[in-house]
Amino acid sequence: MLEKLFPNVILDDFIQATNETLYMTAISVIATFVLGILLGLLLFLTSKGQFWQNKPLYAIVSAVVNIFRSIPFIILIVLLIPFTKALVGSILGANAALPALIVGAAPFYARLVEIGLREIDKGVIEAAKSMGATTSTIIFKVLLPESLPALISGLTVTTIALVGYTAMAGVIGAGGLGNLAYLEGFQRSHNDVTLAATILILIIVFIIQLIGDAITAKIDKR
Repeated sequence: MLEKLFPNVILDDFIQATNETLYMTAISVIATFVLGILLGLLLFLTSKGQFWQNKPLYAIVSAVVNIFRSIPFIILIVLLIPFTKALVGSILGANAALPALIVGAAPFYARLVEIGLREIDKGVIEAAKSMGATTSTIIFKVLLPESLPALISGLTVTTIALVGYTAMAGVIGAGGLGNLAYLEGFQRSHNDVTLAATILILIIVFIIQLIGDAITAKIDKR
């Protein structure tokens, strides 16, 4: 039955493409999480009324985040080609997609981190201050733990977006399911290959969403 539905599908090619998609997603999610947390904390802490209130610095960081968050991903890949070639040594393959994936996703996640931090009850922060807690203690013992459900939920959304980004990156030779769908499916008019790649991407997205929702529900004490 499956052979009739997908006569042009080669299993080994799909296994390799799926592994490349998962690899690009996993590495970029880890880097995006770290950079997004740092940028989000910087945005929150330098905003009005916070510990490191600094209007010029907040304006600069906010502008950088907004700029890179607003550039369409396919254009961002092209803009970063010189940087990618200098860093990775090539503009083809899974590793070559990583700089654009990280630069495209980290600012997006940083805004979600900032929003999550702003949702923390100010009374909790004030209580920590009144007890003489240092800024670093408040960050690691109050801000991050209290906002953890929002951070995980935001990371889930970002990870799903990254899966879509990997598909777009595949169109210009980054590998993965997007590359397979474009080269073997679209260019050769093998619609079954495109359909199979789409189904696999949807399965990956559904699994990520289920895992993210389960983790968020488990750590959310509200």
